[in-house]
Amino acid sequence: MPRLISPLVLALVGLLLFGDGAYIHAKAWLAQVLLERAFDRSVATGQAVRPWSWADTWPVARIEVKRIGASAIVLEGTSGQALAFGPGHIHQTVDAGERGVAVYAAHRDTHFRFLRNVTIGDVIDVTRSDGRRFRYRADFSAVVRFDESGIDPAAQDAELVLTTCWPFDAITSGPERYILHATLMGTGE
Repeated sequence: MPRLISPLVLALVGLLLFGDGAYIHAKAWLAQVLLERAFDRSVATGQAVRPWSWADTWPVARIEVKRIGASAIVLEGTSGQALAFGPGHIHQTVDAGERGVAVYAAHRDTHFRFLRNVTIGDVIDVTRSDGRRFRYRADFSAVVRFDESGIDPAAQDAELVLTTCWPFDAITSGPERYILHATLMGTGE
């Protein structure tokens, strides 16, 4: 009897662990669908639209890297709840297209997984929820400690930084962050 129970217990534990991992990715996918709808309504109405009634955040931008087919809706703020559903706009930074550095952060294993495929010179399109469009060019990347980003909040140009944990294939979090820097090329208006 014990020989039969232990394989069943191991199979059940494996199934639970697989289900937990699949749940995270399914939640991220569904959230992006709801966020796309809320973002489109925000652009159409000019007002912040929450993706679901209990959300503590709302869409502020859409980022796209067309060369690799990547797109994500950016949320206001970087609380743990917001980052569970998409990239977040760090409060203390400017909006995309404004003078200074707009910083968007996300998890490396969901919404910013595509950063590993972005190369220097790639075009990054940002559409804000007010409908204004901006085009950036990725000009450098770096791996830095979380507390030593080197981002200059007083930058005189319009810049964009996309950041996530490093290394991309790590199983646990660590002190390093990947930073992709881009400079404004122009508007898409």
